[in-house]
Amino acid sequence: MEPIDHVAWWRPAGQPARDGAKVQPRAASSPVAFWALMVFMGILLVAPQAIFPALAPLRIALLAAGVGVIAHLLDCWFAGRPITIVTREMKITVCLLGWAIATIPFSLWPGGSLEALTDLFVKSLVLFWLISNTVTTVRRFQQFAWGLNLLSVPIAGTALMNYLSGTFVQGAERIAGYDAPLTANPNDLALTLNLIIPFTLALLQLTRRPLSGTALLIILVLDVTAVVLTFSRGGILTLTVILGITVIRLLRSSKRLGGVALLAVSLACLPLLPASYWHRLTTITDIESDETGSAQARRDGSLGALRFVLTHPVLGAGIGSDVLALNEQVGSTWHAVHNAYLQYGVDLGLPGLGLFLALFATCLGSASATQHRGGRGRNARKTSHLAQATWLGLVAFGVAALFHPVAYNFSFYYRAGLATACGIGLGERTRRDATSAAVLSQ
Repeated sequence: MEPIDHVAWWRPAGQPARDGAKVQPRAASSPVAFWALMVFMGILLVAPQAIFPALAPLRIALLAAGVGVIAHLLDCWFAGRPITIVTREMKITVCLLGWAIATIPFSLWPGGSLEALTDLFVKSLVLFWLISNTVTTVRRFQQFAWGLNLLSVPIAGTALMNYLSGTFVQGAERIAGYDAPLTANPNDLALTLNLIIPFTLALLQLTRRPLSGTALLIILVLDVTAVVLTFSRGGILTLTVILGITVIRLLRSSKRLGGVALLAVSLACLPLLPASYWHRLTTITDIESDETGSAQARRDGSLGALRFVLTHPVLGAGIGSDVLALNEQVGSTWHAVHNAYLQYGVDLGLPGLGLFLALFATCLGSASATQHRGGRGRNARKTSHLAQATWLGLVAFGVAALFHPVAYNFSFYYRAGLATACGIGLGERTRRDATSAAVLSQ
């Protein structure tokens, strides 16, 4: 029997240990870890503790995440597998985390930076790691996608009910958000739904059951409607990019009729938008026409952030300290810069921004490579569509990040985890399927 290497967590897949032990081929990790991850995603998106306050003291999100992490570690220990497969994405996140820690002593508020690191950023990285190592089969990836779609229903449904009932943000004619960490305001609600829509589109192309297809169409219409009703400028631009890329892809494929139909429906819905909606969109370029002052405040914040980056290009203000940095530049507004890229630049300097951009580009590359890897069979087709949805979701985040202060939260890092899973999980299986098919055909 081969000796089991329990300390090979750092070793790339397939590389033998120095003492002769071998890492076993990558296999599906513990189902307990995967379903604990799904429970955590449900708690993160739907926040049942807000509906049932008695759950709040139980810290159910932390409990679910803890079960997932421990189950995965134990499964790897007993199976003799490394606890993680070392990829470029993993290496970059370690460097980014290390740089964030290294800048804390130089932060404008070291205590606040330490809290931002431990209370949000580390949790996002743990989610990234857990997804990368548990969503390792096509079936699990598809289940994850279905889970996201089902979880979007109460969020989008609440947005629609808030609009119909006139439940708006105080002092603004915009619907209130959904009471959950990722959807607390209309802008974040639009971002969350936009990142799920690519998976809805992918599942629609994969499903062969009329009932499932009908359900997905209803979810798609509901999610798109909710994004529009948020009156989020970044949200509608991101949605336009998602639908535009999808239409172009369909028109270039054998499903041209689907592309024509999606384009026709989208254009037909434009006249239904109220004049106030169009006026709000024009404030993206005509900033001074925004009576609310929101566009002007974001412009001033972005210019202040750029000035801070130019004067503090290396260390920055410290993770989570962009609010204090902007106070120095534009006055005591106590607002974060509404741009994730500038957040990294202000907080972690150009090195931190560079590491994030490297991570973003690497994730895009992993999803794109898996999408175009080829192969025959149903699993290869599913892999291609799911990787395509992951790539499109990353592109959507890349657009939305220009308008949202979401540098360290879960929105990007669960997507990055899925992209990494494409490369080290689905990609490996697609290659093996293609190789097997080639052998059998000889």
